[in-house]
Amino acid sequence: MDTLIPEICRLLNDTLSPEKAVLASATDGLDRLSRFPHFPLSLLAVATGGDSQGLRLAAAAYLKNFVRSCMDDDPQSLELQRFRNQLAQALLQAEPAVLKVLVEVFRLIVVKNFVKENTWPELVPELTSVIQRSNLIIQDKNAQWSTLNALTVLQTILRPFQYFLNPKVRNESVPVQLEIIAQEILVPLQATFHDFVNKVTLSFQDPFQDQVQSKLEEIILIICKCMYFSVRSYMPSALGPILPSFCHDLFRILDSLSLDGASDDGSLLRLKIAKRGLIIFSALVTRHRKHVDRLIPSVVDCAFKIAKQSGNTCVMQNLDCISERIISLAFDVISYILESGPGWRVVSPHFSSLLDNAIFPALVLNQKDILEWDEDAEEYIRKNLPSDIDEISGWAEDLFTARKSAINLLSVIAMSKGPRIATATTKRKKADKSKGKQKESSIGELLVIPFLSKFPMPYHGDKASSKIVHNYYGVLMAYGGLPDFLRERNSEYTTTLVRNRVLPLYSSCPFVPYLVATANWIIGELASCLPQAMSSDVYDSLIKALTMPDINGINCYPVRASAAGAIIRLLENEYVPPDWLSVLEVVVNQIANGEKNESSFLFHLLGTAVEAGQNIISAHIPMLISSVVGAIVNHIPPIPDPWPQVVVERGFAALAAITKTWEASSAGEALEHDDRKWESAQAVIARTFATLLYQAWAVSVQSIDSADRSTSPPLSCLDDASTLLGLILKSATKKNEIEELKIPELLALWSDLISDWHGWEEMEDLAVFDCIQEAVNLQRRCDSTNFLLTRISSRVSPGVDQSIIEGVSAFVTKGIMAYPSATWRACSCVHELLHVPSFSFQMQCVKQSIITSFTQAAFSHFKDLRNKPTGLWKPLLLVISSCYILCPEIVEQVLDRDEDNGFMIVACGLAHVSSRSFDSGISSVSEIKLAVITLEKFVERLVAFPLEDGNKVLQDCLVSLMEAFLHLKEVEEKEAEESDSEVIDDEYSDEEISDNEDSEDDDQEETQEEFLDRYAKAADELSEVVAGDIEDGVQDLELGPVDEIDVREEVLSLIRRHHQVLLKGQVLSSGLIQQMLDAFPECTPLLQVH
Repeated sequence: MDTLIPEICRLLNDTLSPEKAVLASATDGLDRLSRFPHFPLSLLAVATGGDSQGLRLAAAAYLKNFVRSCMDDDPQSLELQRFRNQLAQALLQAEPAVLKVLVEVFRLIVVKNFVKENTWPELVPELTSVIQRSNLIIQDKNAQWSTLNALTVLQTILRPFQYFLNPKVRNESVPVQLEIIAQEILVPLQATFHDFVNKVTLSFQDPFQDQVQSKLEEIILIICKCMYFSVRSYMPSALGPILPSFCHDLFRILDSLSLDGASDDGSLLRLKIAKRGLIIFSALVTRHRKHVDRLIPSVVDCAFKIAKQSGNTCVMQNLDCISERIISLAFDVISYILESGPGWRVVSPHFSSLLDNAIFPALVLNQKDILEWDEDAEEYIRKNLPSDIDEISGWAEDLFTARKSAINLLSVIAMSKGPRIATATTKRKKADKSKGKQKESSIGELLVIPFLSKFPMPYHGDKASSKIVHNYYGVLMAYGGLPDFLRERNSEYTTTLVRNRVLPLYSSCPFVPYLVATANWIIGELASCLPQAMSSDVYDSLIKALTMPDINGINCYPVRASAAGAIIRLLENEYVPPDWLSVLEVVVNQIANGEKNESSFLFHLLGTAVEAGQNIISAHIPMLISSVVGAIVNHIPPIPDPWPQVVVERGFAALAAITKTWEASSAGEALEHDDRKWESAQAVIARTFATLLYQAWAVSVQSIDSADRSTSPPLSCLDDASTLLGLILKSATKKNEIEELKIPELLALWSDLISDWHGWEEMEDLAVFDCIQEAVNLQRRCDSTNFLLTRISSRVSPGVDQSIIEGVSAFVTKGIMAYPSATWRACSCVHELLHVPSFSFQMQCVKQSIITSFTQAAFSHFKDLRNKPTGLWKPLLLVISSCYILCPEIVEQVLDRDEDNGFMIVACGLAHVSSRSFDSGISSVSEIKLAVITLEKFVERLVAFPLEDGNKVLQDCLVSLMEAFLHLKEVEEKEAEESDSEVIDDEYSDEEISDNEDSEDDDQEETQEEFLDRYAKAADELSEVVAGDIEDGVQDLELGPVDEIDVREEVLSLIRRHHQVLLKGQVLSSGLIQQMLDAFPECTPLLQVH
C-alpha cells in the first residue's frame, strides 16, 4: 500500500493542472492504479494524511467516486472488512472539510452493508464506545475521539432510516438495527442532550460564551437530526419513554428564541436547532400522535409563541430565509394538530387570538413586499402569487413562506366544524351523521369571514402606503386561502363575496397594483367555485388587469402576469369566457405589442385558451397562427447561441397546442366550412410553419461563420417543433407539395437534430415519434419520391453525407435503449423504417447499416433484461425478428459478435415470448405472424446447421412455433367474427366512480393503518411503473413484404420436410398434436406417425 501513496499524490496534484495533456495523463494513471487491491486504502491514507488540504480533499473526492462505481462489484474487491473499519476510524479524526466528503463514502457503505444487508454487527458497539470516550462527553480536550465527528458518523448511519426500507409492506416493523441504535446510543445521549441544552440556554444572553456554546449548539443540532431520522417513519420502542424529556428540552430552546433581527453567524446554529425542533414536532404529530398526546398543549403553546412573532412589524420587515421558515413551520405544526380530534380541542380556544396576533399580521402587506415587488418582480410572484405559469426554481427553503403557511392554517380553521370523534354509534348511523353535518356551522362562517369583513375596502383616495391598503392586502390573501370553504357554500355566497369584496378593486383601486395583482390571484384560486353567471364580470376585470400599463413609475408586471395566471386557472377549471374572440384578440395584441419578458406567459395563456376553446375557436386558428408565428420570428436570434429562450419555447408550445386543436377539429364535424375552404386554410398553415421552421433551423445555421459550420441547429423546443413538422407532413399529398414545402430540407435538418438527441423525456419524445410516423405515412402516399433515402450533408457530422432515414434511425436506435415507453415506440418505428422505403441496390449498404444498429441496440437492451422476464422482451425480440428475416447473416454476425451463443439466446427468448404461457406475450395478428415466420426460420436454421447445446433451443422453438401457429389461426377467426361491431359500455364504471365520489367523507380523519395501507399501495404502483410494463398492449406492426408470406404453407412445408427430425423424442405433447390435427387436418399423415 505504501508504494502506491507517492504515485497517487503526484497524480492527484496533476489533476489540478490547467494543461489538458497533463490532466488526461493523470486521469489515466489513476485509472490504472485503481486496479490494485490496496488502491482505496491508499487513497484513504492520502485523504487523512496528505501534505495539503487541497490534496486531502482531492483524494477524498476521488475515493467517493471510486467507491460509488465499485459498490455493485464483489465486496472482496474492496477488501471491504479492512477498508470500512479504517474509513470509520478516519472519520472520527478527520478535519471538517475532509469529513464532509468522507461521510459520503461512508454513507454508500453503510446503506449497503449495515442498512440493507445487516452485515456489520460490530459497528454500533464500537461507535457507542467511541461516543462515550469522546472529548465533549468526558470533557477532555486531549481525548482521542471528537464528539462532533462521532455524532456526524451516527447521523450518517441513521439518515437512511428516515424512509421506510420496505414501503410496499403495509405494517413494516422497526428495523432491528434502528432499535439497537436507539437503545444503545440515542437513549443514553438524552442525558448529554439535556445537559448541553441547560448550558446553551443559560448562555444565550452571555456574549462571552459564543465560542463555548457554538460547539455545544452544533452537537445539539446533530442529535436533533438523529432523532428526526429515527422517528420520521418508524418509532423505535426505546425512544417512546424519552420523548417527553426530549420535547421539553426543545420547548426551552424554542421559548427562548427571538426573531427580531437577521441571523448572523452567532445565532445561525440556534435557528437551525429551532427549525429542526419544529420539523420533529410535525413528524411526531402526524406519524406518532399517540406517543405525544399529552404533549400537544405544550407543542401548541410553543408554536403559538413563535407564530405570534409575525405580529412584530420589525420581525416581518427583516425576516431572512431561515427565520421565515421557522415561523412557517410554527403555523404548519398548529395546522397538523388542528386536523386531529384532540388537537382541535386544544387549538380552538385560541382561534381569535391566532387570527388577531399571528395569522393576519403574517398576511398584511409590508415594506419588504413592496421592495421585492420593485427589485425582483418574479421573486415576488413566486412567493406571493404562485401559479403554474412558471416552473419553480431557486432554493426549496424559499418556497416555505410564513404567509403561505398562515394561509393554509386559516383554511384549516375555516373548514373546522368541531372535534371529530367517531363513535360506534355514529359509524353505524351514517345517514344521521350526514344530517348533522348539514346543520353544523363552520368556523369560517362563525369567525373567519366576520373577522375579515371588519376591514374596509380602500378607495381612490387611499395611497399604497396607507394602513387600510396594507390591511386589505391581508384580507385578499386570506380570501385566496378559502376555496375549500367556499366550495361547501352555495353559489350565492361566493358570488356575493367576490362581487362585494374583490371585483370593485379593479375600478376603485386601479392605482394600487399590489391589491389588483392579489385580486387576480384570488380569482385564480377560487376558479373551482366561481358561478358561471358572473363570468362576464370576472373576465372583464381580468382583461383590464392583463392590459394594465405601468402606473406612476410602479412596475405592473406582476399585475399582468397574475392576470394571465388567473385566466389560465379559470380555463383549466372549465370556467369559460362568454366571448372567446375578444379574449383571444387581447392576448394576441399583447403578444404583438407587449414586452419581451411578458411574451412568455402570454404564449402560455394563448396555448391554454386554444386547448380549452377547442371547436369553439377553431375557425379563428389560421389568424392566430399567423399572429403567433410573426411574434416568434421577431424573437428568434440570428445565431443559435442564446437558445433556448423561454419566449421562443413558449411560442412554439402555443403553436403546438393550436396545431393539436386544429387537427382535432378537422377530424370531427365542428368546423363549419366546406372541404375546399378547409384545405386552403390547411395549406396556408403548412406553408407558414414551413417558413418558420426553415428560419429557426436553417437560416440561423447559415448565418454562422463558415469556420464554425459544424454548429448544429438548436435543440430548443424539439418536441413542439416536431408537432408543427408533423402537420406539414400531413398536408403534403403530391410530389409538387413536397418540394413547395421544402419537406426534404426540413426533414434533413430535423433528422440531424434528433440523431444527436440525448435529453430523453417522455413528454418531449412523444411528438418526435409521432412525426416519424407521419414521415413514413408521407412516404407511403408519395412512394415515387422516396425522399427518406435522399442523401444530404450532415451538420451534426460535417463532411459526411447521410440520408434522412439514417438520421431518424439514429434517434430510434437510442430510443430502443431509453426509458420503457420510448423502447416501445422506437421498436414500433423500426418495422416501419425497414419496410416502407424502397431500398435500391445502391442503398443496400444503408439498409444493412440500420439493421445492424437496430439489432445491436435491441439485443443489448434484451441482455440487460434477460434475467427478469418483462413486457419489454416482446418489442425487443420482434425488432430482432424483423431484422433477421431481411438480413439473417448480418443479424447472426451481430448477435454472436456481441456475445457467445447470441443467436441461441435470441431464439430461446423468442420461443419464450411466443409461448401461450408468457404474460404480455404476442397477441395481434401482425405480432404472431412475425413470430411464427421467424421461429420457422430459426427451426430451419437449427435443423440445417445444428449448434452445440442447441437441441434444447430447437425443441423450445418448435413447441412455441406450433403454439403460435395455432394462436394465429384463433386470432384471425376471432377478428373475422368481431369485425362487424365493437361495443364499449362505460356506464358501470361511470356509476362506480360517481358512487365512490358520493361516499367520500372529507371529515373522516385518516387512521395510521389507512395511511400505511395507502403508502404501501402507492409504493407498489411506483415500482410497477419503474419495472417498465407500461405499454404492453397490442401492436399492429408494419410487416411489408413479410405480410404477403403464406404462413400456413411455410409452417406445413417445414413439417413435411423435417418431420422425422422434429417429431422424434416426444417433443410435442399429445394435447398440442391433437390441437394441430383439429385445426389442420392435412397434417394428419405427418403427425400420426409421431
